[in-house]
Amino acid sequence: MGLDLDFSECQTPIDEDEKEGLLIKTITTRGELNEFEQLGVEKAVEWSRRRKFSADQILSEEFVKDLHRVMFEDIWKWAGEFRRTNKNLGVDKNVIRVELRKLLDDCRYWTANDVFDPDETAVRFSHRIVSIHPFANGNGRHSRLIADILVSHGYGRPPFSWGSVSLTAHGAARSAYLEALRDADENDYRSLIEFARK
Repeated sequence: MGLDLDFSECQTPIDEDEKEGLLIKTITTRGELNEFEQLGVEKAVEWSRRRKFSADQILSEEFVKDLHRVMFEDIWKWAGEFRRTNKNLGVDKNVIRVELRKLLDDCRYWTANDVFDPDETAVRFSHRIVSIHPFANGNGRHSRLIADILVSHGYGRPPFSWGSVSLTAHGAARSAYLEALRDADENDYRSLIEFARK
């Protein structure tokens, strides 16, 4: 039986060749995949709690890729690798590294010069990295976790709650999150910061 994934609003479809990278062959539905990926996220949260990272370490391509790998290495063969195909979201596959470098440089500048308060810096970073969409799957969860790590390790603040619910399932929390992302697309980060701390 093949992998049958249904995609909802603002979810990135996985190409057939990317599906071949699934390591757990018993997964056949989006719900099962979400459950296993959530276990990977929880593993990565524990991994990040057992370590100390400076803002400089977090704001590197190596860390961006390492975090994705830790999150999804038990599920996807290509975990931690930048996507090789274009998607319905994100920049062209050929400029992922360039756009990520710009974001990392911008965030280092924001941090060094206190351009935004810590919550806004981390939320802006999360929003920009998910708009780049560097990976074939897991970009939203990755962007939220890296923001949590930046705000907690880089600034010594509590991690965000992100509504304290799974944002992969349909519902009021996901709708509010997507609306906050749309506001951020228009350079209004207030509702996304509020949602992150909700």
